[in-house]
Amino acid sequence: MNNKPDATTNDNATTNTNDNGISKMENRILLRIWHFIRYGLPSPGRYKRYLLTILPILAIVWALVFAYLAVAPLNYKSSMTLILPGSGIGGSLNLESIGQASAQTSSAFSSTSLSPTENYKRLLSADSTLQRAAEILGEPGQLAPPTIKLVDQTNLILVSMNGPTPEHAQARLDALRQSFLECLDILRDDEQSKREAADREQLASLETKAREAQLDLLEFQGDSGLATMAQFNSRIQIVDELRARERELLVEIEHGVAAKARLAKVLKTSVENASLALVLKTDPMFQSLIDQYASVHTQWTEASATLGDRHMNVAELRAERSALRKAMLVRGRDLTGLEEKILLRFVDISTSDGRERIFEQLIVADGESAAAQARLLETRRQMDEYSKNAHELVTQAAKLSELLRAQRVAEAVMSSALARLDTNKADPFSSYPLVQTFESPSLPQAPSSPSTMLALAGGVAASLFVLVGFLMLWLRQPLLQLALPKS
Repeated sequence: MNNKPDATTNDNATTNTNDNGISKMENRILLRIWHFIRYGLPSPGRYKRYLLTILPILAIVWALVFAYLAVAPLNYKSSMTLILPGSGIGGSLNLESIGQASAQTSSAFSSTSLSPTENYKRLLSADSTLQRAAEILGEPGQLAPPTIKLVDQTNLILVSMNGPTPEHAQARLDALRQSFLECLDILRDDEQSKREAADREQLASLETKAREAQLDLLEFQGDSGLATMAQFNSRIQIVDELRARERELLVEIEHGVAAKARLAKVLKTSVENASLALVLKTDPMFQSLIDQYASVHTQWTEASATLGDRHMNVAELRAERSALRKAMLVRGRDLTGLEEKILLRFVDISTSDGRERIFEQLIVADGESAAAQARLLETRRQMDEYSKNAHELVTQAAKLSELLRAQRVAEAVMSSALARLDTNKADPFSSYPLVQTFESPSLPQAPSSPSTMLALAGGVAASLFVLVGFLMLWLRQPLLQLALPKS
Protein backbone atom coordinates (compact mmCIF):
# COMPACT_ATOMS: atom_id res chain seq x y z
CA MET A 1 0.00 0.00 0.00
CA ASN A 2 2.80 2.33 0.76
CA ASN A 3 4.46 1.72 -2.63
CA LYS A 4 1.46 2.71 -4.59
CA PRO A 5 1.09 6.19 -3.18
CA ASP A 6 4.81 6.66 -3.75
CA ALA A 7 4.48 5.52 -7.27
CA THR A 8 1.49 7.71 -7.69
CA THR A 9 3.43 10.58 -6.19
CA ASN A 10 6.42 10.02 -8.46
CA ASP A 11 4.21 9.77 -11.43
CA ASN A 12 2.55 12.98 -10.46
CA ALA A 13 5.92 14.63 -9.87
CA THR A 14 7.16 13.50 -13.18
CA THR A 15 4.04 14.67 -14.81
CA ASN A 16 4.34 18.05 -13.04
CA THR A 17 7.94 18.46 -14.06
CA ASN A 18 7.12 17.78 -17.57
CA ASP A 19 4.30 20.20 -17.37
CA ASN A 20 6.42 23.02 -15.98
CA GLY A 21 9.13 22.50 -18.65
CA ILE A 22 11.98 21.98 -16.14
CA SER A 23 14.48 19.25 -16.97
CA LYS A 24 16.28 17.06 -14.52
CA MET A 25 19.62 18.81 -15.29
CA GLU A 26 18.27 22.22 -14.39
CA ASN A 27 16.85 20.74 -11.20
CA ARG A 28 20.29 19.49 -10.24
CA ILE A 29 21.94 22.91 -10.92
CA LEU A 30 19.41 24.69 -8.83
CA LEU A 31 19.88 22.20 -6.03
CA ARG A 32 23.65 22.80 -6.09
CA ILE A 33 23.27 26.57 -6.09
CA TRP A 34 20.94 26.35 -3.15
CA HIS A 35 23.31 24.05 -1.35
CA PHE A 36 26.25 26.49 -1.97
CA ILE A 37 24.21 29.43 -0.73
CA ARG A 38 22.88 27.55 2.25
CA TYR A 39 26.02 25.75 3.32
CA GLY A 40 29.08 27.04 1.24
CA LEU A 41 29.13 30.85 1.76
CA PRO A 42 31.03 32.15 4.72
CA SER A 43 29.21 33.48 7.62
CA PRO A 44 28.33 37.19 7.68
CA GLY A 45 30.90 37.70 10.44
CA ARG A 46 33.73 36.64 8.11
CA TYR A 47 32.77 39.25 5.55
CA LYS A 48 32.81 41.88 8.20
CA ARG A 49 36.26 40.89 9.47
CA TYR A 50 37.79 40.96 5.99
CA LEU A 51 36.24 44.31 5.13
CA LEU A 52 37.44 45.85 8.38
CA THR A 53 40.96 44.65 7.59
CA ILE A 54 41.16 45.49 3.87
CA LEU A 55 39.67 48.96 3.92
CA PRO A 56 42.20 50.54 6.33
CA ILE A 57 45.11 49.10 4.37
CA LEU A 58 43.76 50.45 1.08
CA ALA A 59 43.11 53.78 2.76
CA ILE A 60 46.73 53.93 3.94
CA VAL A 61 48.05 53.05 0.44
CA TRP A 62 46.05 55.75 -1.26
CA ALA A 63 46.76 58.22 1.51
CA LEU A 64 50.48 57.70 0.87
CA VAL A 65 49.94 58.14 -2.86
CA PHE A 66 48.11 61.42 -2.44
CA ALA A 67 50.54 62.57 0.22
CA TYR A 68 53.46 61.90 -2.17
CA LEU A 69 51.72 63.87 -4.92
CA ALA A 70 50.97 66.71 -2.56
CA VAL A 71 54.18 66.92 -0.55
CA ALA A 72 57.01 65.68 -2.89
CA PRO A 73 59.07 68.61 -4.34
CA LEU A 74 59.05 69.22 -8.06
CA ASN A 75 62.11 68.09 -10.00
CA TYR A 76 62.96 69.02 -13.60
CA LYS A 77 65.30 66.95 -15.79
CA SER A 78 67.58 68.53 -18.36
CA SER A 79 69.20 66.29 -21.00
CA MET A 80 72.02 66.57 -23.48
CA THR A 81 73.74 64.26 -25.98
CA LEU A 82 77.49 63.97 -26.52
CA ILE A 83 79.06 62.31 -29.56
CA LEU A 84 82.55 60.97 -30.16
CA PRO A 85 83.85 60.98 -33.76
CA GLY A 86 85.10 57.52 -34.63
CA SER A 87 87.78 58.09 -37.29
CA GLY A 88 91.52 58.48 -36.72
CA ILE A 89 93.97 60.75 -38.49
CA GLY A 90 97.50 60.35 -39.84
CA GLY A 91 100.33 62.50 -41.10
CA SER A 92 103.87 62.22 -42.39
CA LEU A 93 106.74 64.70 -42.58
CA ASN A 94 109.72 64.15 -44.88
CA LEU A 95 112.85 66.28 -44.61
CA GLU A 96 115.18 65.83 -47.58
CA SER A 97 118.61 64.48 -46.64
CA ILE A 98 117.69 64.75 -42.95
CA GLY A 99 115.00 62.33 -41.88
CA GLN A 100 111.37 61.41 -41.75
CA ALA A 101 108.66 61.55 -39.09
CA SER A 102 105.18 60.18 -39.24
CA ALA A 103 102.23 60.32 -36.87
CA GLN A 104 99.26 57.96 -37.00
CA THR A 105 96.28 58.11 -34.67
CA SER A 106 94.04 55.07 -34.74
CA SER A 107 90.32 55.26 -34.25
CA ALA A 108 89.26 55.48 -30.63
CA PHE A 109 86.92 52.56 -31.21
CA SER A 110 89.44 50.26 -32.92
CA SER A 111 90.26 48.44 -29.68
CA THR A 112 87.91 45.67 -28.59
CA SER A 113 89.04 45.81 -24.96
CA LEU A 114 88.77 49.57 -24.37
CA SER A 115 85.80 51.85 -24.91
CA PRO A 116 86.19 55.64 -24.81
CA THR A 117 82.48 56.03 -24.10
CA GLU A 118 82.87 53.98 -20.91
CA ASN A 119 85.89 56.10 -19.94
CA TYR A 120 83.96 59.31 -20.52
CA LYS A 121 80.99 57.92 -18.59
CA ARG A 122 83.27 57.47 -15.59
CA LEU A 123 84.77 60.94 -16.05
CA LEU A 124 81.32 62.52 -16.16
CA SER A 125 80.41 61.00 -12.79
CA ALA A 126 83.84 61.51 -11.16
CA ASP A 127 83.97 63.51 -7.93
CA SER A 128 86.47 65.99 -9.35
CA THR A 129 84.19 66.68 -12.31
CA LEU A 130 81.12 67.13 -10.10
CA GLN A 131 83.04 69.35 -7.66
CA ARG A 132 84.38 71.54 -10.46
CA ALA A 133 80.86 71.80 -11.92
CA ALA A 134 79.59 72.97 -8.51
CA GLU A 135 82.34 75.61 -8.43
CA ILE A 136 81.34 76.81 -11.89
CA LEU A 137 77.71 76.95 -10.78
CA GLY A 138 78.57 78.58 -7.44
CA GLU A 139 77.05 75.84 -5.29
CA PRO A 140 78.75 74.45 -2.16
CA GLY A 141 80.07 70.90 -2.16
CA GLN A 142 79.56 68.95 -5.35
CA LEU A 143 76.65 68.20 -7.62
CA ALA A 144 74.66 65.00 -7.49
CA PRO A 145 75.85 62.36 -9.99
CA PRO A 146 74.08 62.63 -13.35
CA THR A 147 72.16 59.91 -15.11
CA ILE A 148 74.27 58.58 -17.99
CA LYS A 149 73.16 56.19 -20.69
CA LEU A 150 75.29 54.77 -23.50
CA VAL A 151 73.41 54.03 -26.68
CA ASP A 152 74.38 50.62 -28.04
CA GLN A 153 76.10 50.43 -31.45
CA THR A 154 76.64 54.20 -31.47
CA ASN A 155 79.12 56.78 -30.20
CA LEU A 156 76.42 58.69 -28.33
CA ILE A 157 76.37 59.45 -24.60
CA LEU A 158 73.04 60.58 -23.13
CA VAL A 159 73.44 62.66 -19.96
CA SER A 160 70.64 64.04 -17.80
CA MET A 161 70.53 65.93 -14.48
CA ASN A 162 67.73 67.04 -12.15
CA GLY A 163 67.04 70.46 -10.70
CA PRO A 164 64.36 72.23 -8.67
CA THR A 165 63.57 74.53 -11.61
CA PRO A 166 63.94 74.14 -15.38
CA GLU A 167 66.60 76.84 -15.51
CA HIS A 168 68.52 75.35 -12.60
CA ALA A 169 68.50 71.89 -14.14
CA GLN A 170 69.75 73.29 -17.44
CA ALA A 171 72.44 75.33 -15.67
CA ARG A 172 73.61 72.30 -13.70
CA LEU A 173 73.96 70.19 -16.82
CA ASP A 174 75.72 72.95 -18.70
CA ALA A 175 78.15 73.39 -15.76
CA LEU A 176 78.76 69.64 -15.81
CA ARG A 177 79.50 69.79 -19.54
CA GLN A 178 81.97 72.66 -19.06
CA SER A 179 83.63 70.89 -16.15
CA PHE A 180 83.91 67.68 -18.18
CA LEU A 181 85.51 69.46 -21.15
CA GLU A 182 87.92 71.33 -18.85
CA CYS A 183 88.94 68.07 -17.19
CA LEU A 184 89.61 66.60 -20.66
CA ASP A 185 91.75 69.63 -21.53
CA ILE A 186 93.70 69.24 -18.29
CA LEU A 187 94.29 65.55 -18.98
CA ARG A 188 95.38 66.26 -22.56
CA ASP A 189 97.74 69.04 -21.47
CA ASP A 190 99.20 66.83 -18.79
CA GLU A 191 99.71 64.01 -21.28
CA GLN A 192 101.33 66.37 -23.80
CA SER A 193 103.67 67.85 -21.20
CA LYS A 194 104.77 64.44 -19.97
CA ARG A 195 105.25 63.15 -23.50
CA GLU A 196 107.18 66.29 -24.42
CA ALA A 197 109.38 65.95 -21.33
CA ALA A 198 110.17 62.34 -22.24
CA ASP A 199 110.81 63.29 -25.87
CA ARG A 200 113.08 66.16 -24.89
CA GLU A 201 115.04 63.89 -22.58
CA GLN A 202 115.47 61.43 -25.41
CA LEU A 203 116.29 64.30 -27.76
CA ALA A 204 119.05 65.50 -25.43
CA SER A 205 120.58 62.02 -25.49
CA LEU A 206 120.33 61.88 -29.29
CA GLU A 207 121.87 65.34 -29.57
CA THR A 208 124.80 64.24 -27.42
CA LYS A 209 125.35 61.22 -29.65
CA ALA A 210 125.16 63.39 -32.79
CA ARG A 211 127.68 65.86 -31.32
CA GLU A 212 130.06 63.05 -30.38
CA ALA A 213 129.77 61.57 -33.88
CA GLN A 214 130.51 64.96 -35.43
CA LEU A 215 133.51 65.55 -33.17
CA ASP A 216 134.93 62.11 -34.02
CA LEU A 217 134.50 62.88 -37.71
CA LEU A 218 136.16 66.29 -37.47
CA GLU A 219 139.05 64.89 -35.46
CA PHE A 220 139.62 62.14 -38.01
CA GLN A 221 139.41 64.60 -40.91
CA GLY A 222 141.95 66.86 -39.25
CA ASP A 223 144.39 64.01 -38.55
CA SER A 224 144.12 62.25 -41.90
CA GLY A 225 143.53 65.19 -44.20
CA LEU A 226 140.71 63.22 -45.83
CA ALA A 227 137.55 65.29 -45.55
CA THR A 228 135.04 63.61 -47.85
CA MET A 229 134.60 60.44 -49.84
CA ALA A 230 134.67 62.61 -52.96
CA GLN A 231 138.22 63.53 -52.03
CA PHE A 232 139.13 59.83 -51.75
CA ASN A 233 137.47 59.11 -55.08
CA SER A 234 139.33 62.02 -56.65
CA ARG A 235 142.65 60.64 -55.37
CA ILE A 236 141.88 57.22 -56.79
CA GLN A 237 140.84 58.88 -60.02
CA ILE A 238 144.13 60.80 -60.06
CA VAL A 239 146.04 57.49 -59.98
CA ASP A 240 143.98 56.19 -62.89
CA GLU A 241 144.54 59.43 -64.78
CA LEU A 242 148.30 59.26 -64.13
CA ARG A 243 148.41 55.73 -65.49
CA ALA A 244 146.53 56.81 -68.59
CA ARG A 245 148.86 59.80 -68.90
CA GLU A 246 151.88 57.49 -68.59
CA ARG A 247 150.63 55.40 -71.50
CA GLU A 248 150.08 58.54 -73.56
CA LEU A 249 153.56 59.84 -72.77
CA LEU A 250 155.16 56.54 -73.69
CA VAL A 251 153.46 56.69 -77.05
CA GLU A 252 154.49 60.31 -77.43
CA ILE A 253 158.14 59.50 -76.60
CA GLU A 254 158.20 56.64 -79.06
CA HIS A 255 156.79 58.91 -81.68
CA GLY A 256 159.42 61.58 -80.90
CA VAL A 257 162.28 59.09 -81.02
CA ALA A 258 161.12 57.80 -84.38
CA ALA A 259 160.73 61.36 -85.72
CA LYS A 260 164.22 62.37 -84.53
CA ALA A 261 165.81 59.31 -86.06
CA ARG A 262 164.11 59.95 -89.37
CA LEU A 263 165.02 63.65 -89.50
CA ALA A 264 168.60 62.99 -88.41
CA LYS A 265 168.93 60.42 -91.20
CA VAL A 266 167.62 62.91 -93.76
CA LEU A 267 169.98 65.67 -92.55
CA LYS A 268 172.86 63.24 -91.99
CA THR A 269 173.59 64.86 -88.68
CA SER A 270 172.84 64.47 -85.04
CA VAL A 271 170.52 66.37 -82.79
CA GLU A 272 173.51 67.99 -81.09
CA ASN A 273 174.79 69.33 -84.38
CA ALA A 274 171.31 70.55 -85.22
CA SER A 275 171.29 72.43 -81.94
CA LEU A 276 174.58 74.07 -82.87
CA ALA A 277 173.08 74.93 -86.21
CA LEU A 278 170.33 76.77 -84.41
CA VAL A 279 173.01 78.63 -82.45
CA LEU A 280 174.47 79.76 -85.72
CA LYS A 281 171.00 80.56 -86.95
CA THR A 282 170.41 82.89 -84.08
CA ASP A 283 173.80 84.68 -84.40
CA PRO A 284 173.34 87.98 -86.32
CA MET A 285 176.97 88.23 -87.54
CA PHE A 286 177.07 84.68 -88.80
CA GLN A 287 173.73 85.14 -90.50
CA SER A 288 174.99 88.36 -92.08
CA LEU A 289 178.07 86.57 -93.38
CA ILE A 290 175.91 83.76 -94.70
CA ASP A 291 173.64 86.23 -96.43
CA GLN A 292 176.62 88.02 -98.02
CA TYR A 293 178.22 84.73 -98.91
CA ALA A 294 174.97 83.53 -100.48
CA SER A 295 174.61 86.74 -102.47
CA VAL A 296 178.20 86.69 -103.71
CA HIS A 297 177.99 82.98 -104.40
CA THR A 298 174.89 83.58 -106.52
CA GLN A 299 176.57 86.40 -108.45
CA TRP A 300 179.68 84.30 -108.96
CA THR A 301 177.60 81.41 -110.29
CA GLU A 302 175.75 83.62 -112.72
CA ALA A 303 178.91 85.42 -113.87
CA SER A 304 180.90 82.22 -114.31
CA ALA A 305 178.10 80.81 -116.38
CA THR A 306 178.15 83.74 -118.80
CA LEU A 307 181.60 85.29 -118.64
CA GLY A 308 183.90 82.40 -117.92
CA ASP A 309 186.29 81.63 -115.06
CA ARG A 310 189.06 84.06 -116.22
CA HIS A 311 186.88 87.09 -116.44
CA MET A 312 187.82 89.89 -114.04
CA ASN A 313 184.36 90.10 -112.45
CA VAL A 314 184.30 86.38 -111.95
CA ALA A 315 187.73 86.48 -110.34
CA GLU A 316 186.74 89.33 -108.05
CA LEU A 317 183.55 87.53 -107.05
CA ARG A 318 185.54 84.34 -106.42
CA ALA A 319 187.99 86.19 -104.21
CA GLU A 320 185.19 87.90 -102.31
CA ARG A 321 183.40 84.58 -101.99
CA SER A 322 186.50 82.93 -100.54
CA ALA A 323 187.02 85.76 -98.05
CA LEU A 324 183.41 85.58 -96.88
CA ARG A 325 183.66 81.82 -96.64
CA LYS A 326 186.73 82.04 -94.48
CA ALA A 327 185.19 84.71 -92.23
CA MET A 328 182.04 82.66 -91.93
CA LEU A 329 183.98 79.53 -90.95
CA VAL A 330 186.03 81.45 -88.41
CA ARG A 331 182.89 82.92 -86.88
CA GLY A 332 181.18 79.53 -86.87
CA ARG A 333 184.20 77.84 -85.22
CA ASP A 334 184.21 80.52 -82.55
CA LEU A 335 180.53 79.94 -81.83
CA THR A 336 180.33 76.15 -82.01
CA GLY A 337 183.84 74.72 -82.18
CA LEU A 338 182.82 72.54 -85.11
CA GLU A 339 185.06 71.50 -87.95
CA GLU A 340 184.96 73.18 -91.33
CA LYS A 341 183.23 70.25 -93.02
CA ILE A 342 180.34 70.34 -90.60
CA LEU A 343 180.12 74.12 -90.71
CA LEU A 344 179.95 74.04 -94.48
CA ARG A 345 176.87 71.86 -94.28
CA PHE A 346 175.14 74.47 -92.13
CA VAL A 347 175.65 77.04 -94.84
CA ASP A 348 172.89 75.21 -96.70
CA ILE A 349 170.40 76.34 -94.04
CA SER A 350 170.41 79.79 -95.53
CA THR A 351 170.62 78.67 -99.12
CA SER A 352 167.76 76.03 -98.75
CA ASP A 353 164.47 76.74 -97.02
CA GLY A 354 163.56 73.06 -97.02
CA ARG A 355 166.63 72.01 -95.07
CA GLU A 356 166.08 74.86 -92.65
CA ARG A 357 162.57 73.62 -91.88
CA ILE A 358 163.89 70.09 -91.44
CA PHE A 359 166.50 71.30 -88.97
CA GLU A 360 163.77 73.13 -87.09
CA GLN A 361 161.57 70.02 -87.04
CA LEU A 362 164.47 67.97 -85.74
CA ILE A 363 165.10 70.44 -82.93
CA VAL A 364 161.38 70.66 -82.11
CA ALA A 365 161.07 66.88 -82.12
CA ASP A 366 164.03 66.61 -79.78
CA GLY A 367 162.59 69.25 -77.49
CA GLU A 368 159.19 67.57 -77.44
CA SER A 369 160.78 64.22 -76.76
CA ALA A 370 162.78 65.68 -73.89
CA ALA A 371 159.66 67.35 -72.50
CA ALA A 372 157.75 64.08 -72.79
CA GLN A 373 160.55 62.32 -70.94
CA ALA A 374 160.40 64.89 -68.18
CA ARG A 375 156.63 64.61 -67.96
CA LEU A 376 156.92 60.83 -67.85
CA LEU A 377 159.41 60.99 -65.00
CA GLU A 378 157.16 63.38 -63.06
CA THR A 379 154.10 61.25 -63.77
CA ARG A 380 155.87 58.13 -62.53
CA ARG A 381 157.06 59.99 -59.44
CA GLN A 382 153.48 61.04 -58.66
CA MET A 383 152.23 57.52 -59.32
CA ASP A 384 154.81 56.13 -56.90
CA GLU A 385 153.78 58.67 -54.28
CA TYR A 386 150.07 57.95 -54.62
CA SER A 387 150.59 54.19 -54.87
CA LYS A 388 152.76 54.23 -51.77
CA ASN A 389 149.85 55.79 -49.77
CA ALA A 390 147.12 53.73 -51.47
CA HIS A 391 146.72 51.15 -48.68
CA GLU A 392 146.68 53.81 -45.99
CA LEU A 393 144.25 55.86 -48.07
CA VAL A 394 141.84 52.92 -48.40
CA THR A 395 141.97 52.33 -44.65
CA GLN A 396 141.29 56.01 -44.01
CA ALA A 397 138.43 55.99 -46.52
CA ALA A 398 136.80 53.03 -44.77
CA LYS A 399 137.11 54.79 -41.42
CA LEU A 400 135.78 58.02 -42.93
CA SER A 401 132.82 56.19 -44.47
CA GLU A 402 132.00 54.63 -41.10
CA LEU A 403 132.20 57.99 -39.32
CA LEU A 404 130.12 59.72 -41.99
CA ARG A 405 127.48 57.01 -41.78
CA ALA A 406 127.41 57.26 -37.98
CA GLN A 407 127.03 61.03 -38.22
CA ARG A 408 124.22 60.79 -40.80
CA VAL A 409 122.38 58.20 -38.74
CA ALA A 410 122.73 60.27 -35.57
CA GLU A 411 121.54 63.43 -37.35
CA ALA A 412 118.67 61.59 -39.05
CA VAL A 413 117.49 60.09 -35.77
CA MET A 414 117.75 63.44 -34.01
CA SER A 415 115.93 65.23 -36.84
CA SER A 416 113.20 62.58 -36.85
CA ALA A 417 112.85 62.97 -33.09
CA LEU A 418 112.53 66.74 -33.52
CA ALA A 419 109.91 66.31 -36.22
CA ARG A 420 108.08 63.73 -34.11
CA LEU A 421 108.11 66.15 -31.19
CA ASP A 422 106.24 68.64 -33.36
CA THR A 423 103.90 66.13 -34.99
CA ASN A 424 102.89 64.73 -31.60
CA LYS A 425 101.54 68.17 -30.74
CA ALA A 426 99.47 68.23 -33.91
CA ASP A 427 96.88 65.75 -32.56
CA PRO A 428 95.90 66.32 -28.91
CA PHE A 429 93.08 63.74 -29.18
CA SER A 430 95.23 60.61 -29.51
CA SER A 431 94.58 59.32 -25.98
CA TYR A 432 91.43 61.31 -25.18
CA PRO A 433 89.25 61.39 -28.31
CA LEU A 434 87.44 64.48 -29.44
CA VAL A 435 83.96 64.88 -27.92
CA GLN A 436 81.27 67.11 -29.37
CA THR A 437 77.98 68.33 -28.01
CA PHE A 438 75.36 66.84 -30.31
CA GLU A 439 72.44 68.23 -28.28
CA SER A 440 72.94 71.10 -25.84
CA PRO A 441 71.41 70.92 -22.35
CA SER A 442 67.65 71.19 -22.79
CA LEU A 443 65.23 73.43 -20.89
CA PRO A 444 62.57 71.07 -19.46
CA GLN A 445 58.96 72.07 -20.07
CA ALA A 446 57.35 69.80 -17.42
CA PRO A 447 58.55 68.35 -14.12
CA SER A 448 60.02 64.89 -14.26
CA SER A 449 58.94 64.10 -10.69
CA PRO A 450 56.61 63.57 -8.92
CA SER A 451 54.77 61.79 -11.73
CA THR A 452 50.99 61.57 -11.24
CA MET A 453 50.68 58.62 -13.59
CA LEU A 454 53.44 56.72 -11.85
CA ALA A 455 51.96 57.48 -8.42
CA LEU A 456 48.47 56.33 -9.48
CA ALA A 457 49.91 53.24 -11.14
CA GLY A 458 51.77 52.49 -7.91
CA GLY A 459 48.61 52.93 -5.88
CA VAL A 460 46.66 50.64 -8.18
CA ALA A 461 49.43 48.03 -8.10
CA ALA A 462 49.59 48.18 -4.28
CA SER A 463 45.81 47.85 -4.05
CA LEU A 464 45.89 44.81 -6.33
CA PHE A 465 48.60 43.21 -4.22
CA VAL A 466 46.49 43.78 -1.07
CA LEU A 467 43.34 42.33 -2.65
CA VAL A 468 45.21 39.36 -4.06
CA GLY A 469 46.74 38.71 -0.66
CA PHE A 470 43.42 38.74 1.13
CA LEU A 471 41.87 36.62 -1.63
CA MET A 472 44.54 34.02 -0.96
CA LEU A 473 43.60 34.14 2.71
CA TRP A 474 39.90 33.82 1.80
CA LEU A 475 40.49 30.73 -0.30
CA ARG A 476 43.07 29.10 1.90
CA GLN A 477 40.79 26.19 2.95
CA PRO A 478 39.88 25.06 -0.58
CA LEU A 479 43.45 25.54 -1.66
CA LEU A 480 44.72 23.45 1.22
CA GLN A 481 42.20 20.75 0.43
CA LEU A 482 43.37 20.70 -3.16
CA ALA A 483 47.01 20.65 -2.12
CA LEU A 484 46.73 17.99 0.58
CA PRO A 485 46.13 14.34 -0.48
CA LYS A 486 42.70 12.92 0.19
CA SER A 487 42.52 10.31 2.92
